[in-house]
Amino acid sequence: MENTLIRCADLFSGAGGSSYGARNAGVEIVAGFDYWKPANKVYKENFPGAKVYSQDIREINLKRLKNTIGKIDLVLASPECTSHSKAKGAKEGTEKSRETAFQVVRFAKVFMPSWLVIENVVDMVSWGRYRELIQKLSDLGYKIRDNVILNAKDFGVPQSRERLFILCSLFDKPNIPDPSQTPTVPISKVIEKNTYQFTPLRKEGRAKATITRADSAIEVLGNENPFLLVYYGSAKTGNGGWQKISEPLRTITTVDRFAYVLPNGDGHKMRMLQPEELKRAMGYGEDFKLDSVQGITRRERVKLMGNGVCPPVMEAIVKALISQR
Repeated sequence: MENTLIRCADLFSGAGGSSYGARNAGVEIVAGFDYWKPANKVYKENFPGAKVYSQDIREINLKRLKNTIGKIDLVLASPECTSHSKAKGAKEGTEKSRETAFQVVRFAKVFMPSWLVIENVVDMVSWGRYRELIQKLSDLGYKIRDNVILNAKDFGVPQSRERLFILCSLFDKPNIPDPSQTPTVPISKVIEKNTYQFTPLRKEGRAKATITRADSAIEVLGNENPFLLVYYGSAKTGNGGWQKISEPLRTITTVDRFAYVLPNGDGHKMRMLQPEELKRAMGYGEDFKLDSVQGITRRERVKLMGNGVCPPVMEAIVKALISQR
C-alpha cells in the first residue's frame, strides 16, 4: 500500500470534519454517509470527488456498496453521540441511537479496512455495551487502543474540546499522536473584529442572567477589555458564564451559545459568534465552504459545527496510524 493512495470512507460524516482532517493527512476521501440533508449539502461542496449517501447506514446493503465504491483502507466513524452525552440533560437517549456504533462493526466485517477510527463524546466509555463493541472489533483481528482521550486545544485548535477515540489497526498496535510541541491558540485569533453587527449589551429586553454574567466579567477584567459570554446554556463551569478571549473557546455545542462583548465608549456592545468563526474555532481552513453553501439555515450551520470533529485532531490521528504501514 506504500505507493498507492489510501482510500477512506467517513461514516456519520456530518459536515466533514474527519474527512477534512484525513484529506490533509494525504488520504483520498471516497465516500461519506449521513442521513441529515444539511450535512450532506456541505459535505458535497467540500468533497466533490466523494460519493455521498444520504440515508440511514442501517438500511444500506454493504456487499452491494462494496461493488460500487471498491476497496476501503481507512474508516472514520462518529456514531450518534447525543445518547451518551451529559449535554442531553435529563432526557434519556434511546438504545437504538447508541447502537449506531455497531454499524461500524458491520461495515468493518464487509470492507475489512486496514485502519478504523471511532470518535465520540468521553461519556461513551460508560455505555453498558462499550466493552462489547471493543471485543467485536478485536474479534475481527484489529489491534486496538480504546479510551484514547484527546483535547483539540492540544492540537492547535482554538477550542477546548475533549473527545474519546478508539483507534484500530490490522498492523501494529496504533500509535497515539503526540501534541506536546503544539502551542495553544486563543479564540481571539479567529474572531472577526469589525465584520458583524453588534447590539448594546444593556438593551431593553436583554435577559437578566445575561447582564449578570457580563457584570461578573467586567468586575474581573475592567471596562476596557473584550470577553466572551455564554449567552445560552449552563454557567456552572468556569468564570460564571464568561471567558477571556486570550484562552481557547469552551466546547462548541449544537446551539448558538457564545457572544462576543466589546467595550463601546460609554458601555458595551455584543453579538453572537458567527458560523464562520465557529468553523475556524473547530480548526477548519479558510478553504472549507460553510456560509457559501446554499439551502441551509444559520442554525443548521451552527449545529453542524457543534456536532463535528476538529480536523487537526483527526489529521494527527490518521498520520500516526498510516505511519505504521
